[in-house]
Amino acid sequence: MKRVFQSLAIGLACSALALALWRTNALERWEARTWDWRVAHFARPVPGATDRIRLIFLDQYSLDWGKKKGWSWPWPRQCYAPVLDFCRRAGARAVAFDVIYSEPSSIDVADDVAFGEAVAGCRGFVGALFVSNENGGATNWPADVPPSSVRLDGPPPRSVQLPLAAFPIPEMATNATLLATVFGNPSRDGIYRRLHPLSVFDGQAVPSLGLGAYLAPLSNRTLSVSGSWLKVSGQPVPIPLDRHGETILHFRGKSKTHKTINIAAVIESELRLKAGKTPIIEPVSFSNAYVLLGFTAPALLDLRPSPVSAVYPGVEIHATFLDNLLAGDFMRDAPVPMTTLLTILLALAASFGVRFSRGTFGTALMFVVLLPLPIGFGFWAYTRNLWLPIVAPLIAVAPALIATLGLNYATEGKQKRFIKSAFKQYLSPVVIEELVVDPGRLKLGGETRELSILFSDVKGFTGISEHLTPEQLTGLLNDYLTAMTEIIYKHGGTVDKYEGDAIIAFWNAPVAQADHAERAVRAALEYQATLTAIRPDLKTRYGHELFARIGLNSGPVVVGNMGSRQRFNYTFLGDAGNLASRLEGINKQFATPILISEMTRTPLSPEIAVREISRVQVVGRKEPVRVFEPMTVETAAARREWLPQFAEALAAYYAGRFEEALQGFTALTASDPTSALYAARCRELAAHPPAEWAGVWVMTEK
Repeated sequence: MKRVFQSLAIGLACSALALALWRTNALERWEARTWDWRVAHFARPVPGATDRIRLIFLDQYSLDWGKKKGWSWPWPRQCYAPVLDFCRRAGARAVAFDVIYSEPSSIDVADDVAFGEAVAGCRGFVGALFVSNENGGATNWPADVPPSSVRLDGPPPRSVQLPLAAFPIPEMATNATLLATVFGNPSRDGIYRRLHPLSVFDGQAVPSLGLGAYLAPLSNRTLSVSGSWLKVSGQPVPIPLDRHGETILHFRGKSKTHKTINIAAVIESELRLKAGKTPIIEPVSFSNAYVLLGFTAPALLDLRPSPVSAVYPGVEIHATFLDNLLAGDFMRDAPVPMTTLLTILLALAASFGVRFSRGTFGTALMFVVLLPLPIGFGFWAYTRNLWLPIVAPLIAVAPALIATLGLNYATEGKQKRFIKSAFKQYLSPVVIEELVVDPGRLKLGGETRELSILFSDVKGFTGISEHLTPEQLTGLLNDYLTAMTEIIYKHGGTVDKYEGDAIIAFWNAPVAQADHAERAVRAALEYQATLTAIRPDLKTRYGHELFARIGLNSGPVVVGNMGSRQRFNYTFLGDAGNLASRLEGINKQFATPILISEMTRTPLSPEIAVREISRVQVVGRKEPVRVFEPMTVETAAARREWLPQFAEALAAYYAGRFEEALQGFTALTASDPTSALYAARCRELAAHPPAEWAGVWVMTEK
């Protein structure tokens, strides 16, 4: 329960911090950058919307082309008349100029009059004005400019009411179908991500240029604001508005994603058509299209940074808005409750995940999974036309992960270090890791489990110790026990204890091992092989050779922490262990280095060769046990010629045919000490046949 409260406190604290930073706009700059990543990744044209828009650029090429015709900048306004005539000829649905003609022509009045006549002759023409909070000479709607033809139902929200405006010349203003604002505010970092779709100046509704282009060919130009939505007549999908009255643009791609034509080609095409010549551009390409004209030449200063490009023509921002309106897929901010809930849940997932994770892998997994999640949710939300903040959840998750990791290190890490330090001299590394993962196992109690148990003892060690100094004895034991323990650990065993020169070990606990019997036998074989290899060195250093006997048995025991509440050890209790101990002792009866029980022999793979040694009744047990000697591949190969003869002699012995068995064993006494012992026993049994015979060798000592 303590860990639950700790996780809850960390998760809530980190999410509260992140949400506070988010709500105070402290994360705005970083969040905007993550939005740009999403825009750049997902920006795609939309069939049926993107392909209905045409852009006419007054680019550097057009400026150079105009110079050849003797047009200095600014061009005579009559130069734009062929553009309007071409759009009218082509049957364009609407034409919008992203140009504010706020001053009379520098040439003469006739220039403006001619331009005004061309505007009047173009159906659905949208002229530009500028409405803002800071710039503009007008504070009232001019008397010589017709009122806005766009009607706004209901009172406008304060966020769209702007006090200043700059109007175009009367020749344009009076002849345009409607006027639209080209006002736009970038984000704090100067990048254009949002746009005001509607402004209200002096009580008049002024749409943005893109919205104006959409409304121009319509007879019903009614708008209404309901909460955070702007509804457009004839448009089933409303436009979402943020608290500043802006909408998030759904960019389609880099500059020129919409079909673009330079103004020189349009003018030249119209002039050729009037002269009866073939145009550069066929008018049909503008049929029923929304046409927007803007400046893109660098010297004309109408280039804006956007999420998709550092240099993005201002007219394309309005084209993007119109594209979104036609497609009905504007982006909108995710609801505050959604962001809040996601931030809290991810922070709690981080704190609980790390606090309750087991081991380094579990903790690392929490970092790998949870850190990218806010980014994943942000990208997923984009596909649902939502701007779901990434930075706030990320700022909640990262500190929650780190803080909880620090808490784990300060508490459980300390506990783990204590366990490893306290028990490394007594338990195998495997057992220690089990305790580190689950410290609750450090309590009294156990479970019934089948183990393979090994007992080993050094032959005649008492006599050896009498001839060594304490320092030499300690060195000999340390060298021997270290080498043998490494072998046991190598095969996944757990050393239960050392009793002088004796080693007790077991397999299949605390970690389950389906092949525990085979592991134990292979360890015993390597044990004897290694002892053979180091025996000459030990004799050189300590003056004595070491020979060990090993007994192995498999069976059910109770394994766990045994002892008192003040001091306990991970060990086992049960008759299977007693039998392993007895088998170690009876090696000397048969002159064998290793004896295993039938219970250990049964699950062994055919790769391990064994020979049956006897049926024995050990001290303390009534039931006889078949015992076997395992052999290495090399030993089995060396004995291959006489092992069948030993088996035949043993079968005769079991059947009570002692004379026959004696002959068989006697023939092998030179090669096999076990056969020599059997020959002596058969000689005695043949001389004094027992009244009853079951083929069991009864042991009278441990």
